[in-house]
Amino acid sequence: MDYLEFKITCLEEFQEILIAELSMIGFDSFLETEEGIDAYTLESDFDREAFDAVISQYKEAAEIQLTEGIMPKVNWNEEWEKNYDPIEVDELVYVRASFHPSKTGFQHEIVINPKMSFGTGHHATTFQMLRHQGQLDHQGKRVLDVGSGTGILAIMAHLLGASKVEAFDIDDWCVENGNENFDLNGLTTRMGLGTIRDVQPQGEFDIVLANINKNILLDEMALYADLVKKDGFLLLSGFYTQDIEDLTDHAKPLGLTLIAQQSKDNWAALILQKKA
Repeated sequence: MDYLEFKITCLEEFQEILIAELSMIGFDSFLETEEGIDAYTLESDFDREAFDAVISQYKEAAEIQLTEGIMPKVNWNEEWEKNYDPIEVDELVYVRASFHPSKTGFQHEIVINPKMSFGTGHHATTFQMLRHQGQLDHQGKRVLDVGSGTGILAIMAHLLGASKVEAFDIDDWCVENGNENFDLNGLTTRMGLGTIRDVQPQGEFDIVLANINKNILLDEMALYADLVKKDGFLLLSGFYTQDIEDLTDHAKPLGLTLIAQQSKDNWAALILQKKA
């Protein structure tokens, strides 16, 4: 199935906002360019009315200019090679593509060759999730990565010593790409295809990772809570700092207590612990 391609010229300060807004309506892949962003969605998932509403909302303030087209499946690695730079998360991990050299001074290294999937470490949510993972003991733990994308968080869990890692995503491109990235990083597990309700992972897990978006997190929070063992952890991101209270209010009746949070570029990430 073909992807729709939208080349959006906009002011730099609106790039992250537009990525967030478009990801909420079904767009699953983005490239940040010198002019703005390139956004991609499966033709079958495209909601014209919702898209037009987003563009209209920001058109004047962000000085948006738009070009639409259709992109058949291509060698996405070549596209990323033109735009992809390595990421450094403190001294914890160096995230690079296979065409970049290794770099010393980091505890871990992840090699990611992204295709049409989200989660390379460039986005503030993925960056913060990696940082939060580095604050938790993964040794011998069972970890679940919900909406895994490129598989970067599952790979991080493996590198931190998790004994078993499970991951899944709703997009077959992500699953294909995630499994390739697993192979590059020595992970033998295979990524599943579907939503959490489709996949039905069998708990309990010591750590559950979910970097998706606010609406899905709220909808699936009770499912995550059921999968986390007592004293285990749920790491969440994919929402703005102003949404933290909505997430924590929803989590509290499920026995999930906020123990840490961080913010980067107005994006938030939380560590919740199951106390009951």
